[in-house]
Amino acid sequence: MINFSLEGKVALVTGAAYGIGLAIAQAFAEAGAKIVFNCSRQETVDRGMKAYKELGIDAKGYLCDVTDEEAVKAMVADIEATVGTIDILVNNAGIIKRIPMTDMSVEDFRRVVDVDLVAPYICSKAVIPGMIKKGHGKIINICSMMSELGRETVSAYAAAKGGLKMLTRNICSEFGEHNIQCNGIGPGYIATDQTAPLREIQPDGSRHPFDQFIISKTPAARWGTPEDLMGPAVFLASDASNFVNGHVLYVDGGILAYIGKQPK
Repeated sequence: MINFSLEGKVALVTGAAYGIGLAIAQAFAEAGAKIVFNCSRQETVDRGMKAYKELGIDAKGYLCDVTDEEAVKAMVADIEATVGTIDILVNNAGIIKRIPMTDMSVEDFRRVVDVDLVAPYICSKAVIPGMIKKGHGKIINICSMMSELGRETVSAYAAAKGGLKMLTRNICSEFGEHNIQCNGIGPGYIATDQTAPLREIQPDGSRHPFDQFIISKTPAARWGTPEDLMGPAVFLASDASNFVNGHVLYVDGGILAYIGKQPK
């Protein structure tokens, strides 16, 4: 029998106060997991706690900067003491700075890499010993299509997500024998509050130019939703995926398979 249940599992989803992280955590909760999340600002933690309460989910939120190794180690120790050993880690927290490469400061480049690549390393490093001791574990990295594609203004983000893809494969290589599966999810363009301005109808009634661009490049002819990521996340967190390791599952409506429409 295929087992998609997460009953009794402890899941840490970083940066999961809203958007993709919240949707994944909600899916885990519906599958039976206990939810823990963190944010780097108290107001965002509070926002997340309110959202989980409205969903009827008994989540625990932490104020923690995932780029601070000592803070992450302290958070993980507290979770293990008060909730239980972490069975599932989703490295969801991330940032993007859309700046042309030659205009981008080294400081901004490093900040994106720190949050999007170094932080998943820190968090994974912190939970792996507990997973080894328990005899199993699931790590899911939110890798993005930009781990495969480049685009103007996202040099730091693409570099970080490409590195995250390879970190995913290396964690698989190094810890697979301990029954730890590390996989990635590569979302396509997802309709969230952050992307709402790119989908606004223009004064003349037309689509935003970027919205038109995404629809034309997506065989599904639509933006994805956070809900589109719920099933894939539960699959990768459950026993159903116990022999899936080092894989990135692109949930992109077919963008990566598509060369685009021929101009008329």
